Parts: sequence; C-alpha cells; structure tokens
Amino acid sequence: MKYRKQIDTIFLDLNSNKFSNKGNVNVVLSPSLYWVKKVSLPVKYLRDVKPLLPSLFEDILPVGVYSYSAYKKEDDFFIFAYEDKKILNLLNNNGISASHVNNVYFAQNEFGDMQEAIKIDKDNSLYFKDEQLVIVPNIWVEDSSDLDISSIKLSKEYIKLKQFGHIVNDKIIYSIMALLIFFILIIGIEYFITTKKISDSVVMREELFEKYKLKPTMLQNRSMLKGYKATHVKQKKLRKYISFILSLSLRNSIKVSLINIKSNTLIVEFKGVSRGGESSLENAFESKNIKYVSSFKNKFWHLEIKL
Repeated sequence: MKYRKQIDTIFLDLNSNKFSNKGNVNVVLSPSLYWVKKVSLPVKYLRDVKPLLPSLFEDILPVGVYSYSAYKKEDDFFIFAYEDKKILNLLNNNGISASHVNNVYFAQNEFGDMQEAIKIDKDNSLYFKDEQLVIVPNIWVEDSSDLDISSIKLSKEYIKLKQFGHIVNDKIIYSIMALLIFFILIIGIEYFITTKKISDSVVMREELFEKYKLKPTMLQNRSMLKGYKATHVKQKKLRKYISFILSLSLRNSIKVSLINIKSNTLIVEFKGVSRGGESSLENAFESKNIKYVSSFKNKFWHLEIKL
C-alpha cells in the first residue's frame, strides 16, 4: 500500500543548534535570514512585480549576492531578499545537507495567524509589528509561548535555494544568454549571406556556361583553356614572325615569294638570293633570336621556322 512519507519541518535561525533530522525536511526561515518589505505597487499581477524586486531593495541591502521572492496579500505585496549561500552554509553547519532540503518558507507568511509572541530561544521571540514579523528580546514582551514548529500548517508560498547562486547570479546568466543569442544571430546572418552568395555564384556559372557554350565540367573546360592558351601562344609567334619578315629591308633583286603555314611550321621563301648572299638575312633573323632551318631550292632561299 502506497503512502506519502512524513517530512519534518524545522525552524532555521542564526542561533539554531544542530538538528537531529535524518531525512528530508521543510525549512522555515527566521526573519534573521531574510529582508522583507510590504509595498503597494501600481501593478496587478505577481509576474509584474518580480522584475522590480532588485531595485526595490537596492537602498537597504548590504553587499552580497541575493535572490528575491514575493507573494501578494490582498492589495499589497510582501517582497523578500535572501542569500542562498548564507542559508545553505548555516543548514550544512547544523547537520542538514542541501540534498535533504525539500521546500523553504518565510516565517513572515507561515506565522501569519500568530496572536502572541513566540519564543525561539532563551533570549529572543518572534513578534508582529506593523504586519511584519520581527525578532525582539524576550524582555520586550510580557507573554510568549514556546515554538512548536510541528503544529504549523505550511502554505503554498515557498522557494527553492540555488546551490550555485553565489557563483553565478541571474544577471550574469542573462548576460551570457544574451551574448550567446547575439553570436548565434550573427552566425545565422553570416550563414544566410554565404549561402546566398554561393547560390548566386552557381546561377552565374550556369549562365556563363550556357552563354559561351562551355563544357559541363570544369575538367573539360580546363582542358579547352589549355588548348586555347597553346593556340594563343602559337598565333602570337606567327604574327611576330610575319611582321618581322614583311618589315625586312630587302635589295630590289630579292623578293618574298612564299609565306605558308604547314602544321606547326612557318615556311618562307626568298627569291633572288644567291648562294653566299643570304648572310645579311641570316644576321637579321639571328638579331631577333628567331630559330630556323634554311636551304636552297631552285634558286630560292627556303626557311622553316618552328612555331
């Protein structure tokens, strides 16, 4: 038969002694472990109050790392500030580990029906003054009853302690999250721009291929380019050689009788050149570093120049 295990409730104060509880516990915090204010605000919902809590306490809190909570009572709000680390350390020093803490409550709310002062130790008592629960010396109150925490019926207003709240507070977490979102946004924009550029490049490439009737692959196009470059080099040499031949200063008896291209060879024949009379032409060709093979054929000086 299933049943819910009873969870003990303890009252935690700065002057508390070690607790003997072995299982999980609910913790009611003494006013010595939190700061409280009763405020009237021009807002209706609790969710609208929570973002305002740090600023509502900034004029009274000592230096520290605080967490905040609030609950609404009628038309007013009770707001709280507390130090997670301080409470956790006190619990640990009094024999309660953080893993054994179920819920944490504020005495301000849990003792709301108190009609008289309640003695929490030999020197101090809890007492309501102007709707706020405070700790006063026992000599200030005439009648006080002993604390019976087991008789308290806990409310639904509780908090969870942050075990690492003293290392990284909420502001830092939100700042880191905002920074991460910013970087993700920048990376997303960069990715979108890069993708768009790649897409545009592909479209331009396809248009160029179609316009100039290029081959479908870059390997084929590179092979074509290599052939065109070789042809270009050959054509440059051909123009250079022909231009040089046509610009030669020849004697009236010497004429260019033939210029022909056969495979990769430029063939030139000069008419009217006698054997031994070709030396001036040879000097001209050599001055331009033009390599050739020459011979005499039927009274023609015959040259073959490799392109």
